[in-house]
Amino acid sequence: MKLNELQPNEGSNKDRTRVGRGIGSGKGKTSGKGQKGQKARSGVAINGFEGGQMPIYRRLPKSGFSNAPFRTHLAELSLGKLQAAIDEKKIDAKKTIDEDALVAAGVVSKKRDGIKLLTKGELKTKVDLKITKASKTAQAAVEKAGGKIEFIEKIIAPIEKKQK
Repeated sequence: MKLNELQPNEGSNKDRTRVGRGIGSGKGKTSGKGQKGQKARSGVAINGFEGGQMPIYRRLPKSGFSNAPFRTHLAELSLGKLQAAIDEKKIDAKKTIDEDALVAAGVVSKKRDGIKLLTKGELKTKVDLKITKASKTAQAAVEKAGGKIEFIEKIIAPIEKKQK
């Protein structure tokens, strides 16, 4: 085999569709864009445009509630990643492992609003964890290995209403 004899497998490289190359190509004349009008031209941006009439999404009042400002962003930690960190001696399994220790060891990049333990992987070492959340199966796996999980409760200040 020589360098000039190399070629891709049959059918692995597909030629791009060349539009506007005659009626016999099947993509000639209108080039698959149907017929005249704005959508047949380039530079079309008409989502929600109603021909100058006030669009429906502006005619109707706002309604509903979004929980987005109040949601919690949790960093994820799998059992496999935790076990790998213990095996590599990044974390001391004899001490209580808290969120700051996980971030310092580089197991989790950022703490965010807390850390959630997920099941993926296997845990063989007995560990005592102090984290925000854990899935039920992850919690069962930690307890099966002889460890325990202590959950951190976030105290949220109540919203005080303005008095008139």
